[in-house]
Amino acid sequence: MKKSIEIFPNLEALFGTRDENLRLLEDGLNVSIDMKHDAVEIEGAARDVTRAEQIFVDYDHLRRSGYTFHNGDLGDMLRVVTNDENATLRGLAEAGRQRSFGKRMLQPKSLNQRRYLEAIEKTDMVFGIGPAGTGKTYLAVAMAVAALVNKRVNRIILARPAVEAGERLGFLPGTLQEKVDPYLRPLYDALYEMMEPEKVDRLLEKNVIEVAPIAFMRGRTLNDSFIILDEAQNTTSEQMKMFVTRLGFNSKAVITGDITQIDLPQSKRSGLVEASEILKNVDGLAFCYFDESDVVRHNLVQRIIRAYDEQKAKAENQLSLNLPGVNGNGARAVKDEPALENAEYRYSHEE
Repeated sequence: MKKSIEIFPNLEALFGTRDENLRLLEDGLNVSIDMKHDAVEIEGAARDVTRAEQIFVDYDHLRRSGYTFHNGDLGDMLRVVTNDENATLRGLAEAGRQRSFGKRMLQPKSLNQRRYLEAIEKTDMVFGIGPAGTGKTYLAVAMAVAALVNKRVNRIILARPAVEAGERLGFLPGTLQEKVDPYLRPLYDALYEMMEPEKVDRLLEKNVIEVAPIAFMRGRTLNDSFIILDEAQNTTSEQMKMFVTRLGFNSKAVITGDITQIDLPQSKRSGLVEASEILKNVDGLAFCYFDESDVVRHNLVQRIIRAYDEQKAKAENQLSLNLPGVNGNGARAVKDEPALENAEYRYSHEE
């Protein structure tokens, strides 16, 4: 099927730098797009051509209504639209315009980020699990700030386990707050991006925004609050159970973590890993999983994460092949068992 769309003013902005958005549309929708002297010609399956045409129509509508795309937002929205048949460019843009994230206007940059935001809006407890750089903590803080600004909650509580990343810092001087602040710095950074620094400091002084180690949560009931537990992969089983049972009335909780970066001692099992197994079928909870395609940092971060995942898979495969008496599925070979029984029988009779 072929479809021609008349060229309208500023259409070239839709194609992006060096036509990167054009290639994104062609790859994502499996169509070919050609520029003619007075029209854009789209060719492909009827359903795919219709979706591509709708993107052009939505872009023209947004342009006429005065909508302005900032900082690569258009490319991010197009990635979501091409991956999700139910999403439209107009719907994403208008939803983002209506949602207030303090002083920032944010758009989900991937389909999983969109599902994550929707889950936080609709569900009282959400687990965000995935590698570094996928926006788990940043988006959670953004939603918390939006809830506070719009008076849906009375306070924000940010918690984190005080566990060093692979090293022991020993005794730290200063007050209790000065001791725990280094562990909570990423949460402060996100807050300062969402709100004016003076306002953040004022809300921290009034305890409207509370930042504390997870150890301080025991015994509390958190009502009218938006609670975020960051770096949850470093919680123990006991800490995780304690945290998820703190939820009070009119409150939301978001638990984020990367299960590939656990800094607990070898003898301790991650509370996040355990919770993902125990709570997966509990009504009212949502689990959102991210992968390297959701990384919103430098493109190199995606490739680094992919390289580590490939190396881990190779190491696990090699281990299963090298273990004696273990087959390719990691199960011990049955043929060794009779020999073992005979050895035990001979040993008992020799005595």
